[in-house]
Amino acid sequence: MATVYARIGSPLGELLLTGEERAGGGVALASLSLPGQKGAPTVQDGTRHAPGAFAGIAEQLAEYFAGRLTRFDIPCADGSGTEFQRRVWAALDTVPYGRTVSYGQIAALVGSPGVGVRAVGTAIGRNPLLIVRPCHRVIGADGSLRGYAGGVESKERLLGLEGALAGRG
Repeated sequence: MATVYARIGSPLGELLLTGEERAGGGVALASLSLPGQKGAPTVQDGTRHAPGAFAGIAEQLAEYFAGRLTRFDIPCADGSGTEFQRRVWAALDTVPYGRTVSYGQIAALVGSPGVGVRAVGTAIGRNPLLIVRPCHRVIGADGSLRGYAGGVESKERLLGLEGALAGRG
């Protein structure tokens, strides 16, 4: 399989998408990163620019940013992350659009309450699929917006778009 990438515009700036071409056509998304993201992937030598391969994903993102899509249906590449990280990431996928949960709630979901909250926070910080895998919906137990690889300002904008900030003082 060939690794491909595209850059697409968004209200958060230019997003970098990388993925693996699939035998039957299309692409399995491997990463989606925001401008200025901590630890963001870069385009590696041998990665081919293929914006057309990401057309369906770009369309879903545009619908999301327009407020018309609340759940993504995007094929994702397998194999990244540790077993623990994959459990945490799967828990993120259960957080509904427009809702938030705490790091402690995610830790409890994956069977790692208490001191496991820090490990959960680290796993969330390594999520390679920002926006699509909704780590922006995880907030501090006190309601604070903290710890988003794409920046707290982007997290706030995403939660605002989803209406998850209503009623916050």
